[in-house]
Amino acid sequence: MLNIVLVEPEIPQNTGNIVRTCAATGSKLHLVRPLGFEVSDKHLKRAGLDYWYLVDITYYDSFSEVWDKFSKEHNFWFFSTKAENTHSDVKYADGDFLVFGKETKGLPEDLLRAHYDHCVRIPMIDESRSLNLGNSVCTGVYEALRQLGYPHLKREGKIPTR
Repeated sequence: MLNIVLVEPEIPQNTGNIVRTCAATGSKLHLVRPLGFEVSDKHLKRAGLDYWYLVDITYYDSFSEVWDKFSKEHNFWFFSTKAENTHSDVKYADGDFLVFGKETKGLPEDLLRAHYDHCVRIPMIDESRSLNLGNSVCTGVYEALRQLGYPHLKREGKIPTR
């Protein structure tokens, strides 16, 4: 199982899409306040569709709560456009925490400096500022799951016959 941490997410549709990614992959979602929306927001619920019952979500008042509770037992990977390592260069482990910042600013620079050796980026052209948060989470989650052999996920599909 992977753990996805959103630090102060601002856009309900992005978080709803991330809920759907967590549901499809069995990942746990950790939301760090303040949130830029109400959890009952109709856009959040709509983007998550009917997957809400599949997702374990925990809320925190600060990132330090998440760090203090889990960092002794698990790796944390901080996604940022400012990182040197790419998301596919590191080795993920079961239970790892993938940490993403708010849509408008990313993660705080002091947090990135404190954990620079665990910061990763998703490659893109120089002219692009960043990917959408939902896309970034999905990219990070599926790279980690690929490395882990897609545990507990359906590995074969079948084309329906008539």
